[in-house]
Amino acid sequence: MGDKKSIEVDPAAAVRPFSESQPAIEGTDLKEKESNVDLTTTKTSEAADEEEEDLFKPLLMDASIPHEENPLTVRAVVVGCILGSLVCASNLYLGLKTGFTFSANMFGAIFGYGVLKFLEKSGGKIPIIGGFFGPQENSIVQAAATGAGGTGGIFVAALPAMYRLGVMGEGRSPMDDLGAIFTITLVASFIGIFYVTPLRRFFIIQVARELKLMFPTPTAVALTIRSMHAGAAGSIDAMKKLKCLMWSFMAALVHRVTSYYAIGILYDWHIFTWIHIWSGYKSWAMNIESWGWYFEITPAFIGSGILIGLNPAISMFAGAVIAWGIVGPLLVHYGECVGIALFDEDTPEWDGYYSFASLRNLGKTTPSPRYWLLWPGVMVMVCSSMAELFVQYKVIWSALKTVWRESCAGINDKLVARGKQNAFLAKQGAKQVKDEIVIEDPFPPEEQVKTWMWALGLLVTLVIAMIVFHFQWETNPGLTILAILMAFIFSFLAIQIGGVTDTTPLTAAAKASQLVFGGATSGGSYTIEQAQKINLVAGALASGGADQATALVSDFRTGFLIGTSPIKQWIAQSLGSFISVWLGPGLFVLFTSAYPCIWDVNAEGSCPFMVPSVTAWAAVAEAVTNPQVSIPWSSGIFSIVMGAVSVAQVVFRHYYLVGEREKYREWLPNWGAIALSWVIPAPVFATAALLGAIIAALWRKYSMRTWDLYGYAVAAGFIAGEGLGGVVGAVLTLAGVDGGTKGTNIACPMNSC
Repeated sequence: MGDKKSIEVDPAAAVRPFSESQPAIEGTDLKEKESNVDLTTTKTSEAADEEEEDLFKPLLMDASIPHEENPLTVRAVVVGCILGSLVCASNLYLGLKTGFTFSANMFGAIFGYGVLKFLEKSGGKIPIIGGFFGPQENSIVQAAATGAGGTGGIFVAALPAMYRLGVMGEGRSPMDDLGAIFTITLVASFIGIFYVTPLRRFFIIQVARELKLMFPTPTAVALTIRSMHAGAAGSIDAMKKLKCLMWSFMAALVHRVTSYYAIGILYDWHIFTWIHIWSGYKSWAMNIESWGWYFEITPAFIGSGILIGLNPAISMFAGAVIAWGIVGPLLVHYGECVGIALFDEDTPEWDGYYSFASLRNLGKTTPSPRYWLLWPGVMVMVCSSMAELFVQYKVIWSALKTVWRESCAGINDKLVARGKQNAFLAKQGAKQVKDEIVIEDPFPPEEQVKTWMWALGLLVTLVIAMIVFHFQWETNPGLTILAILMAFIFSFLAIQIGGVTDTTPLTAAAKASQLVFGGATSGGSYTIEQAQKINLVAGALASGGADQATALVSDFRTGFLIGTSPIKQWIAQSLGSFISVWLGPGLFVLFTSAYPCIWDVNAEGSCPFMVPSVTAWAAVAEAVTNPQVSIPWSSGIFSIVMGAVSVAQVVFRHYYLVGEREKYREWLPNWGAIALSWVIPAPVFATAALLGAIIAALWRKYSMRTWDLYGYAVAAGFIAGEGLGGVVGAVLTLAGVDGGTKGTNIACPMNSC
């Protein structure tokens, strides 16, 4: 689901989702969260100390920084791709667990600074390795990292959902389809990059001020890069941030790997199981344990809580209490839903231990609370995201008028260059928006991406997409073009909304694409399996293309502020994306080989991954293609009511809480975070995120200076460290030396965590 602020969770200020990338919910990227970055208070130079800096113009840089002749260096791209690969691996692990994905931009900027600063000092004048390292080269590192770390969304949602629905062929595994997985990754990665390239000038130069496209996270990255290169003081602070990031990264990595061997002690604290054991296996505690109420020492989600702030974290926890503490138990009590007993006559001591998260035999048996709660979760995600979109109708209308004006002007300029002119186009192109401040592009034509580069790339990718989707995914060229067109539309909307709010509505885009393709394949000659495959693969292309396009525009914003030429950033991100095309499928096969439960619902044993995005995509695909699968009536009513409430709050906040009342907005619940708790089948991540948010709030209250210096570094290190620890865990599992075979499950329910 990945909004990359990717669930596909949209992680926000420095996150990709719940794509997210996101808070990316599912989809969400933890991208749907509040930014902790106050961009209006950042100052630079003596002039900036006296007045607010204009963040719609390139930043004033330290005058002592030498001119960077060519910041697109081999070392910058290589280091960026390596750092992005770490984030790609982390996103796959975290996305499969919770649907969250995170952007690699800030991680790449800080970690890249440390690596290249070391090479600058130790390499001397050695070609490639040594030489001056400046802010523009730093922006190249983060661009390459963003590209290399940005394809996780399709692997934590649509692709495993296809296997779970059995539409890939009986007995087939991801390893059997590695070629097909590679080609869809290739298309989804590059189609968005190519079609959004010509819109750089529009979003970054022409309408940024008019539409208030601040792009909070990319701007924060640019400000961070500038501060790290601001003379001796900046260098000292930068090294402090780097050391903090490295220590937190290593601590999270070591903790995650060692915890596999004593998971009930070092990672999962099943407090109610402990109470059950201490009572002599005769207590009420297993009733609470069954609903997922335990605490997980997960650095990644403590780190995400540090980033998202108290409001989203409290909202997420409140949503968990509503779902898994009130609504779920009531549904079971009144017979609307059922659980599955995990104990039997051979394990009577665990009497009372149930699972309420089954998604098997949909439409054939009484559903589980997880399936019942899935629909209000998806409904609220879509409704709240779309409402945020529609209340910005003035911005969108203004953007459309600007697109029309600029298009007319561009066509007329081409005609004038050939000695011709069209009066209508000239008149439309000459219109100016009232009080519009014209900003010239600071980069000359030779530093722009050449038209032939993106046009040829788009044409080739389009042809490849139609061939690949026809022969490998049974999708005709018309539906493939429709998916790409939807990706473009979603990109246009996501960039505008994300530029203003730092929230990219990729969750809404993904679900909207599934609904569109559900309609496109209904009433035709498609079987249910074919319709579901088309639904998921086309949705993956639409949301994946929009995700990549949004990431590229974000990089263009960072480069604009730092002064890095667009062509160099474009090449850096494209090279990073090319790496991810190979890395993403390989990591996906690694995880699915180590943990078959990711793709096979009938896999035996407990599963360490909750795959909320996967189940959400699969459930929607079934609902819009299979007439035998229905939404429970009571769940549908509850979904409609909650969707209406979330829309009403958006309208209330946007139109009533303005002016003097705007200060009350922070007290409103975050419905995207609440909905996320309804989709994730346990409250464990909500509790971890709440702990992180409380730590951050206390930290900011008592030491704002150290928070500004170390806050993001700690969070980024925790997130990336645990994610890489998950990759190490998959390797250990394949090698047969993981915690399941060499460790202990002491203190776990039924001796299994």
